[in-house]
Formats: sequence, C-alpha cells, structure tokens
Amino acid sequence: MQFPQLKDVNLEPLWEEEINHKVATRHGLLFSVIDGEKHAIVERESMAQALNYLAKIDLGYPVAVVDEESFERLKNKFLEIQTGSDFEEMSTATEELIEVESDLLEFIRNSQDLLSSEESAPIIKLVNSLFFQALQKEASDIHIESGERKGEVRLRIDGALKKHLDLDKMIIGLVINRIKVISNLDIAEKRLPQDGRTQISISGKTLDVRVSILPTYHGERVVMRILAQSEHIPTLESLGFHEDITKTLHRLLTHAHGMILVTGPTGSGKSTTLHACLQHIATPDKNIITVEDPVEYNAENISQIQVNEKVGLTFSAGLRSILRQDPDIIMVGEIRDSETADIALRSALTGHLLLSTLHTNDATSSLSRLMDMGIENFLISSTLLGVLAQRLARKLCVHCKEETVLAPSITEELGLPQEHSYFAAVGCKECDFTGYKGRQAIGEVFVIDDDVKMMMKDGFNDHQIREEMKKKGMTTISDKLKQMLLSGETSYEEAIRVGLMDG
Repeated sequence: MQFPQLKDVNLEPLWEEEINHKVATRHGLLFSVIDGEKHAIVERESMAQALNYLAKIDLGYPVAVVDEESFERLKNKFLEIQTGSDFEEMSTATEELIEVESDLLEFIRNSQDLLSSEESAPIIKLVNSLFFQALQKEASDIHIESGERKGEVRLRIDGALKKHLDLDKMIIGLVINRIKVISNLDIAEKRLPQDGRTQISISGKTLDVRVSILPTYHGERVVMRILAQSEHIPTLESLGFHEDITKTLHRLLTHAHGMILVTGPTGSGKSTTLHACLQHIATPDKNIITVEDPVEYNAENISQIQVNEKVGLTFSAGLRSILRQDPDIIMVGEIRDSETADIALRSALTGHLLLSTLHTNDATSSLSRLMDMGIENFLISSTLLGVLAQRLARKLCVHCKEETVLAPSITEELGLPQEHSYFAAVGCKECDFTGYKGRQAIGEVFVIDDDVKMMMKDGFNDHQIREEMKKKGMTTISDKLKQMLLSGETSYEEAIRVGLMDG
C-alpha cells in the first residue's frame, strides 16, 4: 500500500467529537486537514497498529505518513486539547479549589523542583508545564489572555509573540488563580490591575518571574516576564556588538565620573547592556547602587533598589538617597523626568560614574531630549561621556533561509548592489516555523569629544551634529543593518522593522 509521505510539516489537530482521541492517540493515530481534506496521520514506527485501529473505527479517511518529529508535534497539540477536555470534567467546587491552592502554597514553600512533582493537581501541572515550555523555547514573556469563548497562551520568543496554545474558558480562570497564588496576589480581586513576583525552580535552575495582571472586557490577562539571575547576565562581548563598539564602551567605563547613556525603544535590550556594563566594572573596592523599575536582573555584587511609586520611592527620591550612601557607580533604570535628569547630571558632575537609559531613536537625539527636560547646555557637555543607541535584530535561521532578489528601487534607495544574493525568512522545525533564530545587538556609539562640545557651544542641533559625526566616520545602526543584509544574516523585512530607513 502506498501512502503520501510528508516531512517537516506543522499540522493542526482535527478534533472530531465522535472519535475517542485518547484511544486513537494510544494506537499512534492522529487526524488533521491537509489541502482541505480530512486525513488520518500515522508515522512509520507505529503504522501497523494505527492502521488496525483505523480499520476498526471505519472512517474512510485517506492516510498520510509523516516523519517522527512532525508526528510528535501534532501529538503534543492533541494532548493539549485532551488536557483541556479533562479539566472541563474536573469539579470546580470552591472547597476543592481552596484545597488545591493550599497544596500549591505548601508545594512552593517546600520549593521542590517543579518537574519532579508528578502527583500534583492538573492545573498545577499545566502552569508548571507553561514555565517549562517557555524555558525550553527561550521565551522572555508568557502572555495569557481571556477571550470571549476561549483563552490563549502566547510566548515572546526573540522579541516576537508566537501562539502557544488555546485554553478552554473554564480553565483560564483556574490558571490565572494559580498564578495569583504563587505570586502572593489577591484571588478575589478581579477588577483592579495587580503586580507581583514569584520564584520557580525548574531542572536545577531558579528563576524570578515578574507577574502583571490586568482586568479586560472578557476577563483578566496575565503577562509573566522571566527574569535572569546574576550568573546569566551576559558579558558585553557575548551580546554580539561589533568589536569597535565594545572597545569604545570599555574605554568610557574606565572614567571615574561622568554620565553614560544607553538609548533605544522598549525591548531593545537597554537594561541587559547596562547590567553587562556594571558586571564589567564591578570589583570589591567599588560601591555600586542601582535604582530600577523593575529590578530585572538579580545581581549579587551590587545593591539594587526597586522603585515603588505608591510609597513615594520614585527614581528621583531613590537617586537622592543613593547619593547619601557613598556610591562610586550609580545606575538609574530610566531618566523619565526633568527632576531625575537634573539630579543625575549633578551627581555625575560631583564625582560619580552614572549609567542610565533614555527613550530616543538614535544616539545624537539624546542631546535634544535632555535639553527638552530643561538641562543646561554646559551641564550636558561637561558631564555626558557618550551615548550608545541600540536595537535587537533577529537573525535568519541558517537551516531554512532562502536566496531572494530585492527590487531595483529598494537597492537604489539604500545604495546597495543589485547583483547580490540577499536572503528571506522561510520557517522550519529548527526555528519553530518563524524563519528566525536568535537575535543580535547592534548599535551606534556617539562619544562626546572636544569637537562635539564646540558644536554644542556654537548652537548646532542634534541633526547637524549627527551629520558631522557621520562625516568623521561614525557607523550608524542603519549601516550595521546594511552589513547584516549583505552578509545574509537578516532579511530586508527585519532590517526595515528594526530601523534601516532611520539613517
């Protein structure tokens, strides 16, 4: 008998109510829709057993044979649906829920390894498996959303959200309650936003998880950020910056006082870079204190303050207190207002090395951003040492990227060669069908040297200063993206998204 053979496919499960899927899965038989037609899916190993069972239930579906990995992927999707239908049958009596929640609290208190507790209740298992899968896929955030008819779990992998699984409307509430319990939040409060933290232990690793819960029209939504411990803070070299940027940063970090800024949009890795800088200069003879919102990396060799607006602990209040703690190096999570900017610059002027972040699109516009906050020109030129603007660009999956041709109008506008091989994203099992695997930090460093100080004194605006710096040989983010395009590391679409046209 000849059946169509499929390899490396990402099939969606076909759940038919009249089929006993539990038994079918046990016999190695799954179902899916291929080219609009319902198919029975088998793999070579368990083919005989699957075909025997298919003959018994007599559905008349055509059979397709898939490779082991594609079969496993589809089987996992079936198991997720099955777990959902098993939960529906669970009694949701309040006593039972409370009992299970106290079990979980006990479980967290004992801080066992999450993966070793096979006997725990199904909801606990589901939440644990979410953390485990997020870790395996190297996700930075887990999003759980309540819709009108069902819930959805998405994972942020390499900066892009990807659907992970659907949850039944009944279960989503239980899952959110479970998350509230482990984060010490109020289960009864469903009308107000809540923020919490929890620690989980998975296969020998301890993880900090920041939890944010928001009430929406169809129920609550949860975002969990997985935070790294100090041993996981990357070095400046491992972030992927070009060698010239790393050298310049190392040189700036040797200064005893002054201010270094890292700029870029949300999610561009600013905090990671700052912590990598701090780890580079942290020695036992230095007193390093940070004020952050939130504390994203739990670092052992530095003192970290968590901003708490409710009790009046703002960036500016935290920064004032730090100055009374005899610091050598200060890190302020973000300069948001003129008060923080003013104290930051004055503390950099009085003999401290201060590191912070700003929200600007490029390195040179941080000058006008500080001026907008009411900071005097002379104060900026005498304290600011340098600015690093950075982005994270997704790298193409080396297993499935495909050669492509860019339109002449595009290459002409970008000043790139027309007769060159460029690459586009495709998607395969290695990259979870996204086309991209991993990210690389790219940036531009703007050093405040004597020429820049003279230009600022002469009243040049940041655009004019930028043009002058480019003439002097400053490589911009746009230049780095063009290099990545030419070397086939990223796609044109990704380069555009990151800022190829920003110049």
